[in-house]
Amino acid sequence: MSATEQPQILAFVCNWCAYAGADLAGVSRIQYPTHVRLIRLMCTGRVNHGFLLRAFLKGVDGVLVSG
Repeated sequence: MSATEQPQILAFVCNWCAYAGADLAGVSRIQYPTHVRLIRLMCTGRVNHGFLLRAFLKGVDGVLVSG
């Protein structure tokens, strides 16, 4: 990764908590970084450790789990 390249972040977010905040930011026209991709789950308790490992194997630089 070069100095100008942004790290790719994959975020697993809870539908009722973290995703609601991201959605509110979008409705309020607040921009958040484009190098962060959200995956909405019904609950972060649904996250299997295999999902996290697979993300890294696919080349993601960082993973965030937010509830």
